[in-house]
Amino acid sequence: MTVTHDSTGAMPSDDLLTRAQGDPLRPAWHFTSPAGWLNDPNGVCTWQGRHHLFYQYNPEGAFHHRIQWGHAVSDDFLHWTDLPIALEPSDGPDVDGCWSGVLVASEPPALVYSGRHGDQELPCVAWATDDQLVGWRKSSHNPVVATRPAGLDATAFRDHCVWREGDQWRMLVGTGIRGVGGCAWLFASTDLENWDDLGPMVVGDCTGDVEALDWTGTMWECVDLFHLGDGALGEASGADVLVFSAWDEGRTLHPLYLVGRYQDGRFTAKEVHRLDLGRRHAYAPQSYLAPDGRRILWCWMQEARTDEQMLEAGWCGAMAVPRALTLVDGRIAQAPVRELAALRTDHQAVITDQVPLGGELPIDLAGTQLDLELDMAIADEGGLSLTLFGAPDGERATVLRLGPIDDDALQVVLDRAGSTTRPGIDTSPLSGVAPVLDGRIALRVLLDRSSVEVFCNGVSLTARVEPSEGDDHIRLTGQGVVLERLDAWRLSSTEEKGRVLRP
Repeated sequence: MTVTHDSTGAMPSDDLLTRAQGDPLRPAWHFTSPAGWLNDPNGVCTWQGRHHLFYQYNPEGAFHHRIQWGHAVSDDFLHWTDLPIALEPSDGPDVDGCWSGVLVASEPPALVYSGRHGDQELPCVAWATDDQLVGWRKSSHNPVVATRPAGLDATAFRDHCVWREGDQWRMLVGTGIRGVGGCAWLFASTDLENWDDLGPMVVGDCTGDVEALDWTGTMWECVDLFHLGDGALGEASGADVLVFSAWDEGRTLHPLYLVGRYQDGRFTAKEVHRLDLGRRHAYAPQSYLAPDGRRILWCWMQEARTDEQMLEAGWCGAMAVPRALTLVDGRIAQAPVRELAALRTDHQAVITDQVPLGGELPIDLAGTQLDLELDMAIADEGGLSLTLFGAPDGERATVLRLGPIDDDALQVVLDRAGSTTRPGIDTSPLSGVAPVLDGRIALRVLLDRSSVEVFCNGVSLTARVEPSEGDDHIRLTGQGVVLERLDAWRLSSTEEKGRVLRP
């Protein structure tokens, strides 16, 4: 079929929607835009009992250009209703895009975002004009920070985190000091429109191995500061956490987080950890504290396809399942929000008692929208292999492998080398380390047509794959494994029919 694009890569809107919503690889229960381009989650919150998701959006096509803020609302994190686009570029500091930011529960509520003009991004504000967060009025003071900090040789300067501290607002902007490292820069204000420069809150180090999985990059995108555990930001109990996405000269690398202490406008980092083992496939995380006390985290699942393939599909980008964060042994532990269980159907209790594995376990499982839960123990020399999206003839598959490093740590590998025969697809392996807790391993795997999300004792690995039609077989093999439980459910679709590009 011939697809007609204009000079920017856009296709006619009706065709864009038809192609996007008819793609068999489009997620069935993850959130994605009606069509076109989606990237960072923005302004995530629960407001008046409803969950709001704003996001970076281009309704003209599946490419990054003149970004707007899409907006959707849900009662359950699962079923979403599109609302009117919240922010669109206009003459002035955001003429070339309304880039990432946050919602601030001020009076009235505000969106703090990065307006792009040419090659500059500067902080801007829009005020809510109703109590449903549908209408927004841009501040006449935009940009509310007129220039980058004096003397800062910045690699970039964008993305925001805003919180209340005493009688003032505090704002972090993600940046990087050229030749030094990524940085979170701190500002203070009483009204969200007039900001005082408080200098760098914390600065990273861009020296070292640029290919290391915990390299902190030359710039930090999507900075997010919060307290996890008992207490509040800056208090001794629990931990202060700074999440950021490591970036380097246009390359989106991976999300990381620092654990330490925030005090007097400075953050003292004690440790750096990977937030997700899937590298760029779980990028630009943003979190908020829900009214029920849960810290809820969203992130963007980037594609494995080429730019040309995304244009042809008419859509790209989805949100990972929203996750509840807790603090376990001083580190972040992630789990899908409990609401996801409402999508479960066709339960199969495959294993209900201890089963030693010494080869392949005969199981009757297949599907591309699945929720799998396994509890097990693995001996020192043992290992588990879980085949996902397997072809009937065994020629293609994505394979998850677990193997012990020592009594306290487990190697987790997602092998995508045989996942597709399509040219240009990212099939690089994804791997990392998860803890072994009291000798046990709790594994949960979520599948949604072209995505895999793994949760192993609280450590997540997020990935995109491109299975062929009919690649839905599940296989399980192992040596030195005692499988104690295997439950499987199908996950119902939540995609709304008849969505439009500009609600």
